[in-house]
Amino acid sequence: MNRFILTLSCPDRPGIVHAVSGALLEVDGNILENAQFDDLDSGLFTLRTRFETERSIDEVRLVLDAVVEELDASYRLRAESDRPRMLVMVSKYDHCLIDLLYRQSTGELPVEIPLIVSNHTDTAHHAARYGVRFEHLPIKADIKAQQERRLLELIESERIDFVVLARYMQILSPDFCEALSGRIINIHHSFLPGFKGARPYHQAHARGVKLIGATAHYVTSDLDEGPIIEQDVERVDHSMTPERMTVIGQDIERRVLAKAVKYHAEDRVLLVGTRTVVFT
Repeated sequence: MNRFILTLSCPDRPGIVHAVSGALLEVDGNILENAQFDDLDSGLFTLRTRFETERSIDEVRLVLDAVVEELDASYRLRAESDRPRMLVMVSKYDHCLIDLLYRQSTGELPVEIPLIVSNHTDTAHHAARYGVRFEHLPIKADIKAQQERRLLELIESERIDFVVLARYMQILSPDFCEALSGRIINIHHSFLPGFKGARPYHQAHARGVKLIGATAHYVTSDLDEGPIIEQDVERVDHSMTPERMTVIGQDIERRVLAKAVKYHAEDRVLLVGTRTVVFT
């Protein structure tokens, strides 16, 4: 029995679920999981369905193509067993990278990690430990464009499906962001909107904040303004030093990024304008 994941978005109208379920019935599909959302602001309907059938993916697509054309919909269909190939980019902070590598190695994250790219060499030993190829691409103003071209070549040659910035402390160019729109996930060390720039936890400490958090979002050319996938917070108090806040904050970053990666890898995130629908 083959298992597939179908995601679909289209202008809302009566009969969408009936049309999709009818198409799946036509290929003897058995629905295992279904979630849907009608965004009243945009008028866009989104759906995620996991189902099984003895038919091939080509046979299923043939039936779905006729349905989505009638609905003016866009859709994605893939075998559930297919694991997306994920490129991890990192600078010197390694807590998120280590967490992703561990979760992937235990099967918690349904992805493959064929490549780690960094502008420093500090994390190369982690890649070696997990048997992952490591590519050092140092960034300087005069070679940044050249290095981004090299990065795009690596993404193509390694058949990368999406990119994760696991505390990669460089700003990607608008052209690069556009080329991989909806395929780059970043972890931000604040509950956005929040304290921007250097030493965010020290800024938070100086302001006497009572909550610190982290935000995973898709990267756009507008810095830290991309559609948000996942967020979390922890309470803090006046007795905590910036160092203690940093420890707590890094733990939140790990959890939030892992959830966002899992949601994306399982096709649970659909874009609706500048927001996301996340079928958890």
